Amino acid sequence: MLRPFDFQLRTRVVFGDGSFARLGELARELSFTTTLIVADPGIVATGLVDGAGASLEAAAIRSFSFHDFDANPDSRMVETGRVYAASCGVDSIVAVGGGSSLDCAKGINFVLTNGGTMRDYRGFGKAARPMLPSIGVPTTAGTGSEAQTYALISDRETHAKMACGDPKAAFRIAILDPALTVTQPRSVTAIAGYDAISHAVESYVTARRSGISDLFARDAWRLLDGHYERVLAAPGDRIARGAMLLGAHEAGVAIEQSMLGAAHACANPLTARYGTTHGVAIAVMLPHVVRWNADQIGDRYAELLRASGREGGAAPGSRLAARLEELARAGGLPASLHDLDVPRGDLAALAADAATQWTGTCNPRPFDAAAALELYERAY
Repeated sequence: MLRPFDFQLRTRVVFGDGSFARLGELARELSFTTTLIVADPGIVATGLVDGAGASLEAAAIRSFSFHDFDANPDSRMVETGRVYAASCGVDSIVAVGGGSSLDCAKGINFVLTNGGTMRDYRGFGKAARPMLPSIGVPTTAGTGSEAQTYALISDRETHAKMACGDPKAAFRIAILDPALTVTQPRSVTAIAGYDAISHAVESYVTARRSGISDLFARDAWRLLDGHYERVLAAPGDRIARGAMLLGAHEAGVAIEQSMLGAAHACANPLTARYGTTHGVAIAVMLPHVVRWNADQIGDRYAELLRASGREGGAAPGSRLAARLEELARAGGLPASLHDLDVPRGDLAALAADAATQWTGTCNPRPFDAAAALELYERAY
């Protein structure tokens, strides 16, 4: 039976080598006049912010840049950005960077236009007023945030990640330029790419999946599985870079429809408690979640294997998990919680935190604290 769905692509996608050069032209189409460029300090150092500013200036658009945030933007950083944006009188936003830049930009947009704090927007559809038009320019093939209406912002006090979503938060345009991803460090390529892979795998099997999310998740997996090892071995390969960037975007579209599952529910407490990089935590947890889910949805995992040219065959969950472990090894990513120096005595507390994560409610196999503890034990 086909599941009901409500689907709308809210973001125009401009893909191709050199497409970043069109930023000013595209911003002018959206009537930008005074723009806030949100980019983390690493992106500023690459010169991309200067390039963005020059492109905007050539289109007669004034710009200001904000970069006072880190890899896990929190509510205080967003508030700092809001104060700065308000002082500049901006009417638009351009985000350049990885998921942290894109999420921080959306967070600033929420509180600048609708007031309050990020806590007020946890959940979906809580922005009552219009939000500023924005353009997202991802420089990593990872989160797919440029395709999503959600901003993931950490609570300053609790360190818990808050998913704050609203249709008005969507970028009007996403510029996907493979050339921007070529110079990123190998570790960033590996971690961000594995995160994108997890999005394709989890969004394909959630309890909320639909025929539309299947289309995007399946093709995302095909692109990501087929090119992840290639971008690590040949970082200058623009075709592989483009496939990863497009795959990450398609996985982001799938998330909008189907959400994620237990791997993300288990990964988030590791980031909150120990500062573990999100993609690293995902790499440790995802193969175990796939094996754990397989009894109920092994046929879905078989479909993913076939989509990437691998025979579904017997025990598809185990075979997919083995492939995910192979990809993690190619990226030099840790294989266990022990490798992350997580104290074994903390597993019960981590499991209690994992059970409160929204993504766990979308997992195809019922997920609670006992399930999370079992998964952490397997991953140790």
